[in-house]
Order: sequence, then structure tokens, then C-alpha cells
Amino acid sequence: MALAPDVRAFLEQLAASGAPPFHTLPPEAARAAYRQLFALLPADDAEIGGTRELEIVTPGTRIAARLYLPAQPEGPPPVLIYFHGGGFVVGDVETYDSLCRALCAGSDCAVVSVDYRLAPEHRFPAACDDSLNATRWIAQQATELGVDGARIALGGDSAGGNLAAVTAQRLRDEGGPVLRGQLLIYPATAVSDTPTASMQDNAEGYLLTRADVENFTTHYLGDAAGDHPHASPLFATRLDQLPPARVITAEYDPLRDEGRAYADALGKAGVAVTRAHHADTIHGFVTFFTLLAGGRREVDASCQWLREVLHTR
Repeated sequence: MALAPDVRAFLEQLAASGAPPFHTLPPEAARAAYRQLFALLPADDAEIGGTRELEIVTPGTRIAARLYLPAQPEGPPPVLIYFHGGGFVVGDVETYDSLCRALCAGSDCAVVSVDYRLAPEHRFPAACDDSLNATRWIAQQATELGVDGARIALGGDSAGGNLAAVTAQRLRDEGGPVLRGQLLIYPATAVSDTPTASMQDNAEGYLLTRADVENFTTHYLGDAAGDHPHASPLFATRLDQLPPARVITAEYDPLRDEGRAYADALGKAGVAVTRAHHADTIHGFVTFFTLLAGGRREVDASCQWLREVLHTR
């Protein structure tokens, strides 16, 4: 299927802007470019009950986060803990504000957006340790936060999808808390010396490039082994007894095949998996939901899925 017209127009707009590729920029400049990219997007008008800035105190560090509360919850709402994308190098709570507001409003769930530490200043395993520790802190502080600590899902896109998947595995293996679901949006699941077909076919021209992926991976891992399951959740020795997953992939995405492979592996391990493949769009389309119609449809579908997994007592 060809690219959707609005996606093609978006790519043409980006190409005309002359913005340098992310992999050509040092980390601070890449972060600024990422913020500028998000500044091109229309604002979202989702109505929620309010926000609250948090400081999550974990072993060895303090992590900023933002709590989004639904407008009219019936008692303490369930909570989606969200890890933003950006290759472990760029992105923050502010750039993902519109998406987290929309997920909160559409699902009637609280959302906590976690500002985990970024590479290369903080290499692997800093981000995945932050994600694990933040999840446990939120569960422990649920009453004070006004959320239901017994109904938690994890979510994230790209690098954040990696962190959600890794954290779900670690919570299973390292004492909980128990999760209700994992929302994995075009997740990065496997670092490999052998490129997938999608990494080769979509290497250039669709916003996220193969060179970007390789550059971000180098910043994140440094000398660490890419096949470690905390870096590549697809390579975990077991994938059973994990929470239900919604795995979202896009056809014109270098990460397409590893996302599909992870969904397949979860299904083979007996995990309930909902697959959502979008044949006419690119990596990042969900975060660009205020501009791209396919992204808006997926946000709505993901919100419905969150309702199903989180609102059942």
C-alpha cells in the first residue's frame, strides 16, 4: 500500500525544511531538533482533570515525571505508565504532552509520563533501571497519587516501547508489581548485527533512518552487549506469563520487523496479543496524531484497548 497522502505531505514538508538528520547531530543539538519537530504539530484539545509534576525518588537518582488525571474518574483510576520515544537519546515529558493527554482523556485512565535518564550521558542500563524503579515507586505511592495501584499498564513508543517490554519482563522476574497490560508502539526489540528486511527497505526517506537507529543504539549501549535481554527484549530466554500486549507497527518503518517478531514471539509463548499493523504510514505516526489521521485512529483504538484491559475489576 502507498503512503497515506497526509503522511507523504508531512515527509515532503520535512524534506523541504532542510533539517539535518538526527544522526549527524550531537546529542544536545538532536534534542533541540526533536523539540522543533514536535513544535510543527498542532496542539491537542483533549480535556482532562489536570496534571501534577512529580519527583520519583529511586535508588541513586531522582526522576521527573508528570501525572495526568482523567476528568471524571469513578474512584481512583487505573494508570498507564508511559515511556517516551527518542532512541534513548532525545525526547522528554514536554514533547509527549499531547499524546499523554489524549491517552488519558480517551481511556479514562491516569497516565504517568516518565522522564527517564538519557544517553550518552547515562548509558544502558540507566533508562531500563529508571523505568523499573519508577514503575515500582508509582505502585507504592498509588494512594497518595490518587490512582489504583492494582490496575497498572505500561506503554511506550520506539525506545519507550523497548523500555515498557523490558520492564514487563523484569517485573515478572523480579517481584512485581503485577501488570494488566503493555502498549507497545513500534517498539525497538532487537539489536542485531544482521539487519532486518524493514531496516534495509526503509533505511532512508521515512523520517527515522537506519543511520539514526545505529547512532542512537551506539549512544545508548556504548560497550554493552546488544543481545542482553534488558537491551533486546526479543532475545529473552522466556516470554511467557507476561501481561496482554497491544503491538503497533508501521509498514514504512525500519523497526517494523522487530516489532512484528516480538508480537509473534509473545503469541507463541501464550501471551494475549493484539496486533495493529498500519500499512500506509511511518515510524512516529502515533506521536504525530494531531497531524496524521492514521495516528489519531490508532490513539483512539489504543484508548479502547486500555479501557478493556484496565477498567475490568
